[in-house]
Amino acid sequence: QVQLVESGGGLVQAGGSLRLSCAASGSIFSINVMGWYRQAPGHHRELVATITSGSTTNYADSVKGRFTISRDNAKKTVYLQMNSLKPEDTAVYYCTMGIRERISSATNNYWGQGTQVTVSS
Repeated sequence: QVQLVESGGGLVQAGGSLRLSCAASGSIFSINVMGWYRQAPGHHRELVATITSGSTTNYADSVKGRFTISRDNAKKTVYLQMNSLKPEDTAVYYCTMGIRERISSATNNYWGQGTQVTVSS
């Protein structure tokens, strides 16, 4: 069974930095797109950043120039480096991966459990 485990959240002052990690484990043949989403209280879950298997990246306008997504395919891990954090970045951050468990499998989307990021002003 595939699992995604996140780490790296916490409390930081405005202007500070955090690095989130998300590692996949289990039966995995290949991983396509990896990404990060976030959900603040009273808001819908929103896209933060994605990275394809070819390392093409995409960012929400609100984080461009401040956040960087990267991946380590050998470790089946995606990272989110967050710099110049703002109070409005406060949310639960979720990782997601498009994973094929076997060569004959379709690609399914898996989600991590979420990690809290709180930015104080």
